Amino acid sequence: MNKTLTAVGPHIKTALPGPNAQRILEADNRLISPSYTRSYPLVAKCGHGMVIEDVDGNEFLDFSAGIAVVSTGHCHPHVVAAIQKQAAQLIHMSGTDFYYESMVELAERLTRIAPMPGPHRFYYGNSGTEAVECALKLSRYHTKRQQVIAFYGAFHGRTMGALSLTASKPQQRRRFAPLVPGVTHVPFPHLYRRPKGSDAKQYAIECARFIEEKVFTSTTPPEEVAAIFLEPIQGEGGYIVAPTEFVQELRRICDKHGILLVDDEVQAGMGRTGKWWAIEHTGVHPDIVCSAKGIASGMPLSVVITKAEIMDWVPGSHASTFGGNPVCIAAALATLDLIERDGIKNASEAGALLMKRLGTWPEKHAIVGDVRGRGLMIGVEIVKDKEAKTPAPDLRDRIVQLAFERGILFLGAGPSSIRLSPPLVVTGEEAAVAIDVLEECVSIVERS
Repeated sequence: MNKTLTAVGPHIKTALPGPNAQRILEADNRLISPSYTRSYPLVAKCGHGMVIEDVDGNEFLDFSAGIAVVSTGHCHPHVVAAIQKQAAQLIHMSGTDFYYESMVELAERLTRIAPMPGPHRFYYGNSGTEAVECALKLSRYHTKRQQVIAFYGAFHGRTMGALSLTASKPQQRRRFAPLVPGVTHVPFPHLYRRPKGSDAKQYAIECARFIEEKVFTSTTPPEEVAAIFLEPIQGEGGYIVAPTEFVQELRRICDKHGILLVDDEVQAGMGRTGKWWAIEHTGVHPDIVCSAKGIASGMPLSVVITKAEIMDWVPGSHASTFGGNPVCIAAALATLDLIERDGIKNASEAGALLMKRLGTWPEKHAIVGDVRGRGLMIGVEIVKDKEAKTPAPDLRDRIVQLAFERGILFLGAGPSSIRLSPPLVVTGEEAAVAIDVLEECVSIVERS
């Protein structure tokens, strides 16, 4: 990239989409799978830090971080240098048939920050979905059990095994049945939408006990359950935080019945919540952790971390041609350097600043029902009626579109929430600019 982008932005020079973007959109419409979900017509050309420049020279502040992927910002020099150096040495040899020193080096780094006691073992893949597929197969292999439990609102991926665990939107599953059998979905505690008058802690505990008191006594014997798959903060479900009491109760149930607790940290991990792992906020140790997205600042890499005794399958049980690619691992090692040095602290501090301002919005704005999250993983729920808490996806989508037109990139999550997931390098000034724009857009929609 020859140009240094403006630090704070945004700078919109053309109508959106601009002429170059329109040309590309027309070709995309002819050539690219219509299954992709595009919220607005951004055609990215280059990026630096918090800023994305499109093909017409418009500059946007990216509060989506490439869907929570570019944790260290776009094209961080330390990450770029690591990629360039490794690409000049060795791009591929296949770590499932041969050996890379860097696979061991990254594993040694990750074992020091894993959210459960060691020793650990690691499996490398290319995406969050692949991490979940690995965890699903390994859970069944290790326990010799077939049943698994997941939650309504969960998003674990789109391949057939991961999709079978996913229960976020009907369209993600429509016309793909039969899915992988043996998956039972149960309620996830959404504190904002809990029964009126109920106690938050008791409600959270009761959601977990539903598994034991209803599922285990009516349809699924506990001795046949291999694993419970949990997002400590549901991503696609709406940035819904799992209450501590809920996660602790799940751990108790798993321990009692010999079930593995699988922690899906694909979106919430890698420092995004102000700790390395979102589950650390609850004090609970998982048995398996799935990581991807922010681990390599945009390079395709996923890692499954397990207690060593759990990863007991034999050669040929599972593998990946590209998983643990040396260029991706180089990016991950550089990313860990940056997150450890500044990212976690900034996620905590910047997230607190954002929540301080956003936290007043449910009282201040008629269409903001709830604000929730941890660190730089924040959801703003938009509603039509505060008393009825009626979801308002049309209003949410309008707000996101208006923000795009003003140069700030947000995305939706769940039925009617706006997600704030900027890179962990976001500054207070950049955050203030983005929130000013978001509030302007909320006010416009509120008045319309």
